[in-house]
Amino acid sequence: MVARGGVSAILRSRAPVAQLDRAAGFYPVGRGFESYRARVTGLEVRPLTAETWRDFLAVMGPRGGDAGCWCMFNLQSSREFDAHKGDDNRQLMRARVEAGEVPGLIGYLDGQPVGWVAVQPRETYGRLSRSPIAKPLDDRPAWAVTCFVVVKAHRGKGLAAALLDAAVDYAASEGASLVEGYPVEPRHDRTADQWAWTGLASMFTGCGFREVARRSETRPFMRRELGTGSVVE
Repeated sequence: MVARGGVSAILRSRAPVAQLDRAAGFYPVGRGFESYRARVTGLEVRPLTAETWRDFLAVMGPRGGDAGCWCMFNLQSSREFDAHKGDDNRQLMRARVEAGEVPGLIGYLDGQPVGWVAVQPRETYGRLSRSPIAKPLDDRPAWAVTCFVVVKAHRGKGLAAALLDAAVDYAASEGASLVEGYPVEPRHDRTADQWAWTGLASMFTGCGFREVARRSETRPFMRRELGTGSVVE
């Protein structure tokens, strides 16, 4: 796994990609590195760990993102989610983090936590295997980008797109060759924030994803091929 602080360090680094050494806590990145730096000046990204737990709380707010989710929705069955939403889910997520799991990345501007993206191997999310929209197309190993949260004061600045770029680079650093997303494509130009937590299709397209299936009118199944190496292509 990437060393703690490694993602933040690479985003601050001015060194050429070839000089970035995973053994020193960095991971190699490709064009995504330049694109999210260009989209949101000063963005830093750090993995969610025990050290950044309080920053995760700050992004999620008192409602845990929405309805007491704490980004546990895709990790639980509907029955489990209904039983645990709220403080139970916060504690369950904390237990995962303290056990060493990295459920996603936190974005920072001027040192303040402002956004969140969930990204892990697809099989981590049990709900996806049962979803009529997001169930696997095949048996290819893939990582999945499943959730975005941006602090209200910072919405509309391109942060979610920047976090998607960072999530792809992080997945690549962990050996992923394929990344999936299950965004929404609104029927109209805009959609309410509470319905955009999976991301917007246009955002995924801008990050190099392409639609490979559509099982719902407004929910394309999107993929990005990363190649055989750890560097994003």
